[in-house]
Amino acid sequence: MTATPNTYSNTTSIISCDAPSSKSQEKIAYENNKLHKRLCRQVGEAIGDFNMIEEGDKVMVCLSGGKDSYALLDILMTLRERAPIDFSIVAVNLDQKQPNFPEHILPAYLEKLGVPYHIENQDTYSIVKRLIPEGKTTCSLCSRLRRGILYRVADELGATKIALGHHRDDILETFFLNMFFGGKLKGMPAKLQSDDGKHIVIRPMAYVKEADTERYAQVKNFPIIP
Repeated sequence: MTATPNTYSNTTSIISCDAPSSKSQEKIAYENNKLHKRLCRQVGEAIGDFNMIEEGDKVMVCLSGGKDSYALLDILMTLRERAPIDFSIVAVNLDQKQPNFPEHILPAYLEKLGVPYHIENQDTYSIVKRLIPEGKTTCSLCSRLRRGILYRVADELGATKIALGHHRDDILETFFLNMFFGGKLKGMPAKLQSDDGKHIVIRPMAYVKEADTERYAQVKNFPIIP
């Protein structure tokens, strides 16, 4: 006598195998949604607490190709759609001509995103290499050169605010570095006006922890530039 296949048993087995995977995917989607909401809430709170963005502002989002600046641009674009005020966004990347920098990645990403952007080409890398001895830190000179260029570009683009991607960890780290190695209680302000009063720098992710931007970059699959 030929045995009849146990169709019910086989089906039950398949369902029981697939069910955990389905539930796992639902949990991941739920956690990712929570992360997005948390980032939007924290960035929104920082903007409100420090009056970072106002009606009619043109916000220049400085995009380096790292996880933090990608997250900042993404969250600001989301908040722009929900905000009770009208403001515009332009993404700006400063290509400092570092060796092997993949200059095609950011334009391709921004064009796909449909956000206005500007790539500023300035060979600050050669300047730093020429002026700073090998083995010495270049951070201070890089920062000054970059700041001056970004201020000029903001003027040329008509940007009223310059948004940087520093997060809570950056702000705390700067505070402790200044305290222990500089002998002063000085942090990285969430909102800063330039010495000449012409430019306002904002850090909308002042309340966001780095672990969240790391995870968000994975969720969104940002094309990170090392």
